[in-house]
Amino acid sequence: MRKLCVVLVTFFWGASSYAGDVQIIDVALKKRGQNWNIRVMLKHDDTGWQHYADAWRVVAEDGKILGKKLFQKPHVEEQPFSRSLIIKIPRNISKLYIEAHDSVHGWSIDKVHIDLDIREGPRYRVIR
Repeated sequence: MRKLCVVLVTFFWGASSYAGDVQIIDVALKKRGQNWNIRVMLKHDDTGWQHYADAWRVVAEDGKILGKKLFQKPHVEEQPFSRSLIIKIPRNISKLYIEAHDSVHGWSIDKVHIDLDIREGPRYRVIR
């Protein structure tokens, strides 16, 4: 019985810790000369300054952070919302992912994996 209680407490604690994570709805990547304009649409149940989506970032397959967009305020009345960032992506990088962050849960386990050689994939599109 004790083992069952421990399992149930662990399960419910783990499940509740991921409730309310920020969701990445869509990513558009547009090549402009040597730069990429990356627009990310997020959805999160922002409640105000105590719990809100506060960033997203572009990460190379090897874990190197290529760019990061920080938000200056909660978006309680603006859901979902989109923000853009212009970065350089080295030519030797074709696979990357987008991660989103909120002020309570940290970096979401939900990531959008992107292959720059493919025009469209799950939740993303590449425009050249």
